[in-house]
Amino acid sequence: MTEKQKRHTDPALAEARRNQVLTAAADCFRRKGYHGAGMAEISKTAGMSAGHIYNYFDSKEAIIEAIIQQNMEEMFSIFQQFEDHPGDLLTTMLDGADQGVERHTDKEKNALDLEMLAEAARNQKVAFLMQQSDTHARDRMRRLLTAERSLVKDATDKELDARINVIFAMIGGLAMRRTLYPELQKDTILLALRPALRTLLSPFE
Repeated sequence: MTEKQKRHTDPALAEARRNQVLTAAADCFRRKGYHGAGMAEISKTAGMSAGHIYNYFDSKEAIIEAIIQQNMEEMFSIFQQFEDHPGDLLTTMLDGADQGVERHTDKEKNALDLEMLAEAARNQKVAFLMQQSDTHARDRMRRLLTAERSLVKDATDKELDARINVIFAMIGGLAMRRTLYPELQKDTILLALRPALRTLLSPFE
């Protein structure tokens, strides 16, 4: 059995190595940008040889794909918390607004998110992967808003689409606002965000 075959017979070790590479790549992309961070730089940051990295990822695009997948899993975990939480959906999501603001005003996460968006504007494959992720997120949000405990479960498809996209625009746009206005505080955002969410999660008059 070869060394590579032995390595991949231990799923836990393989997963740990993959995560080691992804953490290093995210750090490199934040500091140097997608094009400025080569596999040599990523391997150095990860503390392993470039050849070793290729046992887990075929290319930088494959690393980006895995990072997008990680982000999607993190997002789905939040959606699952909303789905599992007892009580009405409006209260649950208003209570969860803090977590969304915290995630989207984190300086390091924002730097990586903005770099990936910039790459999506140049790279059709990355754009496709991010669009797929967004489609899945919108589907999960629609599932929440059409659940029995939702106040807007009877809204038309067009209205639901409008609500979802405005909510995503508000939350996703925080990364740009925090980058352009670093002093922006979470309590300031929540002062206006919670009433806006209440409106978007309630029937329109």
